[in-house]
Amino acid sequence: MLTAALIILMCPIHADTGTQAVLYQSTFATDPHWTTNNPSTDYWDPSAEQYHFGIQPSTGNYAYSPPINYVNGSFTLEYDIHLTEMDPGATLRLGFTGTDMDFNKGPNVITAFTNSKYGLIMVLHSVTESAIQEEVTSDMSSYPGPTVTYALNTTYHVKVDYNADTDVVTETVTNKETGGQVWSYFITIPGSLKNMNRIYIGNVGDYGTMGLFAFGWVDNVRLMAAIPATPTTPTSQPTTPLPTYTPHPATKTTTPVVFMPIPTTTKKSPSSGLVAIAALGIIGACAVARMMNKKK
Repeated sequence: MLTAALIILMCPIHADTGTQAVLYQSTFATDPHWTTNNPSTDYWDPSAEQYHFGIQPSTGNYAYSPPINYVNGSFTLEYDIHLTEMDPGATLRLGFTGTDMDFNKGPNVITAFTNSKYGLIMVLHSVTESAIQEEVTSDMSSYPGPTVTYALNTTYHVKVDYNADTDVVTETVTNKETGGQVWSYFITIPGSLKNMNRIYIGNVGDYGTMGLFAFGWVDNVRLMAAIPATPTTPTSQPTTPLPTYTPHPATKTTTPVVFMPIPTTTKKSPSSGLVAIAALGIIGACAVARMMNKKK
């Protein structure tokens, strides 16, 4: 559990690589038509419906698939492997590579099972076209975790993911029978991987001791790669024509408005009323005086 926790914490978060399509697949139920320079040990077994290999260092023997149409981008390589013999110093390599099929020459992404001083350990290896090599093994001297080993006569499922967005390659090895994860780790590649065209088994470029063998079986090989996004042509929306208007001069009939002055009430001067009252008083006084003179 501690190992699994360490691996989960150390593995990077993968970006979404989009929809993938199968570029190559073989269950070996029929002849896969792989090419080999050593048919005595590398051959398709129709009764087992698997591909048998016998790899010996320094012989340069190999077997590889028909051409695969891959240019660049993210991919996933998967296969099942059952190792029956692994002499000390021997190595079985299986990966996605270019025409050289040399694990020292790029481009390639190679998984390997070897028998080293650390025991039966697993390897993830890659070389770019510019010859920059990255490698990690499942022993504690290579990565920040405990040494993890595999067992002979056990079937494992190996999965390799290359994320072209982050240039990270991750290998995950699972026990095929139990479904339990055995080991998983990653390497970061300085640059993109491209121009690989075959899946191969072999030790081309290995200069180990003669007479050491790695024997076993390979089954259920599949390579998937991301499908480039199809450019979307913007759909032109129908344009609704704007209504047109014919301008007409606006004729306005202006009716003159006659403003009638508001009648105002003329106020009588208060002095005219007082004069009239005073005159009447004088006339009355004169009449009284005359009447008094007549009586006398």
